[in-house]
Amino acid sequence: MFKRLLEWLRPGGRTGSPEKLIIGLGNPGLRYARTRHNAGFAVVERIAGKSGEWKDHRLASICPVQIDGTAVMLVRPLTYMNLSGKAVEVLLSHWNLDIEDMLVIHDDLDLPVGSIRLRPGGGSGGHKGVQSIIDSLQCQSFARLRIGIGRPPAGEDVVDYVLKPFSPEERSVLEGVWELAADAACCWVKMGIETAMNRYNRRI
Repeated sequence: MFKRLLEWLRPGGRTGSPEKLIIGLGNPGLRYARTRHNAGFAVVERIAGKSGEWKDHRLASICPVQIDGTAVMLVRPLTYMNLSGKAVEVLLSHWNLDIEDMLVIHDDLDLPVGSIRLRPGGGSGGHKGVQSIIDSLQCQSFARLRIGIGRPPAGEDVVDYVLKPFSPEERSVLEGVWELAADAACCWVKMGIETAMNRYNRRI
């Protein structure tokens, strides 16, 4: 049960309550691993590194980390993209965290590969995972870190495009993208959204 996972995260369990959540959006399972739509998963996995310990359940995979003395919970919702808000709502409610304590990382068709952009809020831009979070929380004022995946070639369906792996040319720049995005997320934890935007809203 999800309750057992939360017990692991309570004071007296494996770790105490987090001060911040960093949520990477994607789809669970090997079928979707390394696809464009799983850019959010890739970034939180980079933050966790090899020493991060993930705990999985029906709604989410969660990994506690410390970033400059701040307790942060990395989250990969396992509800599939279109229902990401279900897991986010449960976790925010459980830890009694504010919307301002959450950063959502997701792919973005309107940014070219190699670009990242932070923003303090706004609409979903057509992203189903972000829209699910907005619908569940009834709020748009949460920070986002958008990872550019570019638009599909003319004639290719958007759904097919986002569920495909990156091309060899795209993969050649991805290591730098994941590293830059992970640094930007850590900057958000330490210094807030405005400083993070000023430092990292650029193309590598």
